Amino acid sequence: MSSLINIFNNDAFTLMSLTAAINKMPHKPGRIGSLGLFQSEGITTDVAVIEELDGSIALVQTSQPGAPAATVGGDKRKVRSFVVPHLKKESTILPQHVQGVRAFGSENATEGVQAVVAQRQAKLKGDLDVTLERHRVGAIKGLVLDADDSTLFNLFTEFGVSQQTAEIDLNSDGEEIRRRCVEIQRLSENELGAEAVTGYRAFCGDTFFDQLVEHPDVKESLKYQESQTLRKDLRKGFEYGGITFENYRGSVNGTKFFADAECFVVPEGTGIFITRYAPAKFLDTVNTVGLPYYSRVAIDPQMQEWAKVHAQSNPLNLCTRPRAVIKVVQGS
Repeated sequence: MSSLINIFNNDAFTLMSLTAAINKMPHKPGRIGSLGLFQSEGITTDVAVIEELDGSIALVQTSQPGAPAATVGGDKRKVRSFVVPHLKKESTILPQHVQGVRAFGSENATEGVQAVVAQRQAKLKGDLDVTLERHRVGAIKGLVLDADDSTLFNLFTEFGVSQQTAEIDLNSDGEEIRRRCVEIQRLSENELGAEAVTGYRAFCGDTFFDQLVEHPDVKESLKYQESQTLRKDLRKGFEYGGITFENYRGSVNGTKFFADAECFVVPEGTGIFITRYAPAKFLDTVNTVGLPYYSRVAIDPQMQEWAKVHAQSNPLNLCTRPRAVIKVVQGS
């Protein structure tokens, strides 16, 4: 298999070429990623620092000219550090995997092996994409979980706050859903302060969404909307009471990212949802600006019996104002 190592010595299989290829692949991160809710940037370290400026506003009491003015203390600054999670996965290519796609001495041998590598890259990237999506869902909920369901970050603990909840009784025909929607937005607005918001979106589990659509208050309102709205699949999202409700689809091994009865309302257009990419854990990427994905190939140094396609991503996903996300619970 000495010819195999010769193929992988081609420029097409360098760290730079492979990383460029995996970052150009069709991106399928899931619904949260496709909405652009999280602002993504690369950083040069594996630790992200979040600075919080706890400013406040207050009413000013009238006073007589010449009287002492009320004093104002300095705003409190808090700095929090988050270690960026390291995600990596590999796939092994054996001689039989490339047998028939290359011929010794042929000019298209590299192209044949490139196709095999690209297939493995696509599989590895798909697993990283799903993991990224789950981390972002966790950031929305305030609890970012690892693959084994252990806790990576409890954002309420990290920021020293508690989760805000609102009740909607979907089992009561007399429940005023529109009024509840306004209350939910006010809860979020009070937490966001001057933060600009372009809208509100609710990610709903199956049961919650079905009950919402069938509630008399909502059904009555939908009767007066455009016929085009009524003909489409409402699971993709419809606006009601200032909130766009959608039925979130996404699960791994039967575990749904949003449970059937869950609903979380998030403010859109803000800067509170962030993704920070740290550089890869390679010597030649130290102190460089992080990219979403990296890929390289390693060869069996002794017998050249295998080649490993390696893919990794180092993403940190946070909601810096976790109380601005409202968890909707079933009222009684």
